[in-house]
Amino acid sequence: MLLTDRVAIVTGGASGMGRAIAIKYAGEGCNVAVADMNLNGARKTAAEVKSLGRKSLAIQTDISNRDEVDAMVDQTVKTFGKIDILVNCAGGAGGTGIDNSTEDDWDKTMAVNLKGHFLVCKAVVPYMKKAHYGKIINISSMGAVHPSISVLSYHCAKGGIVSLTLNLAFELAPDNIYVNCIVPGPIATAFWDPLSKGMTEKDKQALFAAIAKKEIPLGRIGTPEDIAGPALFFASELSSYVTGDIMYVAGGQPGLAKEATFMSMNQTR
Repeated sequence: MLLTDRVAIVTGGASGMGRAIAIKYAGEGCNVAVADMNLNGARKTAAEVKSLGRKSLAIQTDISNRDEVDAMVDQTVKTFGKIDILVNCAGGAGGTGIDNSTEDDWDKTMAVNLKGHFLVCKAVVPYMKKAHYGKIINISSMGAVHPSISVLSYHCAKGGIVSLTLNLAFELAPDNIYVNCIVPGPIATAFWDPLSKGMTEKDKQALFAAIAKKEIPLGRIGTPEDIAGPALFFASELSSYVTGDIMYVAGGQPGLAKEATFMSMNQTR
């Protein structure tokens, strides 16, 4: 197993990608603290982790609140004695185009989707520095670099996560702390619920198929499990010489780095 006796915090672990990552880690021998505002959901994920023979803890946490983040991290350390892995998966949809965006909407979206990542990293890093080891995996969004709809504040926050990753990777490398980022494309999670509100399951699947046909070379919407595999790679020793990496898990959609490389190659021909 790739994560035997490691300890991970997974924020946003009650459902979707966070849940899939927590279950994937448990299957590889990892003990998992599941942090989420949805305590009942976090408890369900924690129960699934325990059913795989690992220890788990469910903690209700608003990651935009520093006191709650600090309490969550303290509880994890008291329960497990260490933190080896952090997955920053918590976030929330929000925002609209520039004409209808308000300062309040901007602040709320940034608080959940960017400030929260910063607060959790800040609380966890001292324990990783003390152990001279750590793996941090941040979850961004393809909309940060390749937007297809107008949700300005959300996409800007997710772009900030990419920058946060690169800066922390540079700063923390001497402490043997690895920081990497996954940039998911369209993934079938509750994120889509507002868009598909009132739809039958058949109509919802037709919507996914239309999006996939238009935007995704692989021809399908991703699943949370499609994100869990790369998250395992970054958490394990398979990535022992990888930090500051931005991995696009988007079914072939072009990421910013890919586009820049392609343009550079064309310009030098």
